[in-house]
Amino acid sequence: MLRYALSKIALISLTLTLAACGSNVKLSDVPVEDRAGASTAGAAGDAASSGAAGPGVPIALAAPTPTTPRSVAPLQLAPTAAAAAAAAAAGPVNVARVILFDYDSFAIKPEFQAVIEGHARFLNADKNRRISIEGHTDDRGGREYNLALGQKRSEAVRRALGLLGVSEAQIEAVSLGKEKPAAMGESEEAFQKNRRAEIVYR
Repeated sequence: MLRYALSKIALISLTLTLAACGSNVKLSDVPVEDRAGASTAGAAGDAASSGAAGPGVPIALAAPTPTTPRSVAPLQLAPTAAAAAAAAAAGPVNVARVILFDYDSFAIKPEFQAVIEGHARFLNADKNRRISIEGHTDDRGGREYNLALGQKRSEAVRRALGLLGVSEAQIEAVSLGKEKPAAMGESEEAFQKNRRAEIVYR
């Protein structure tokens, strides 16, 4: 019985001695790094992030997590004053600037009436706008004849715009004859493209 009591006392004193010599670091507070590189910690995780970890305590830094790629929207720049002026100088949007004619004719065909009206609206909205109407021909016939025919074509467009209210001061009608073909060659397709009046904004 005495031996049992002595052994129990010895066990208690050994337990107290080990407790007195033990470390103050709690195992639950030590960061644990997993195989994936992520760090998990208890209360020491907050201390490590603030630099307050005690001496001798390993600090496991978390590996950067991969970021998902994000699409970047293109930057939309407002047009400069010069770009806006250049766009306005080009004339009305989505309105053709070429009127085609039949062979040896300066009569405006009905299908080009909408083109004339579109330019008339644009010019009437801004009386400071100026245009040149350049008359062209195909390369058949003499130079003087083609210059005269080109002039009649440009004048026909000028008159049509005038009937829709465009001031004559806004329009200059000129002829280039066959000197500046839109298409090269002797085919009927090339001839058709060259029999034209072009509206050029200034």
